Amino acid sequence: MRRTSFAGWPCSIARTMDLLGDWWTPLVLREAFYGITRFDGFQQELGIARTTLAERLRRLVDAGLMEKRAYQTEPVRHDYVLTEMGRDFFGVLAAMNAWGNRWLSGEAGAPVVFEHERCGHHSEAAVVCADCGEPMTAADTRPRMGPGYPKRLAERPDIRERFTR
Repeated sequence: MRRTSFAGWPCSIARTMDLLGDWWTPLVLREAFYGITRFDGFQQELGIARTTLAERLRRLVDAGLMEKRAYQTEPVRHDYVLTEMGRDFFGVLAAMNAWGNRWLSGEAGAPVVFEHERCGHHSEAAVVCADCGEPMTAADTRPRMGPGYPKRLAERPDIRERFTR
């Protein structure tokens, strides 16, 4: 069954979800941040079916988040290494981890915390304004049309209303 594609939607959240596609893809990226680079390592850590893993890795390579680097020629075997685009996804995973630690941790506490090597403290992701440094919350942040929003949609009254609430 073919799923709906959000790749053409004028929304970066929808486009990102179109790229991720399912729950396995962010977990593959998580393992890459943990230092896993080999197919068998991903498969062992995640317990994912080999065919599913092969598809997720192919999708990540095709999208530019990972690249394949041969480490053996007979037979050919590859490492899967994060690209700059892939490394930049860390903020998304860190935000998910912070949210999960706050809302889904049991009585024992957070299952995974991040240590910031520069200062040596355990910390978590925080969404802050890149201009003023203040926290951004749903209560004080509004979506607005960016320069890439399609003009044909921007002219629709329902769309204009959506971005002026």
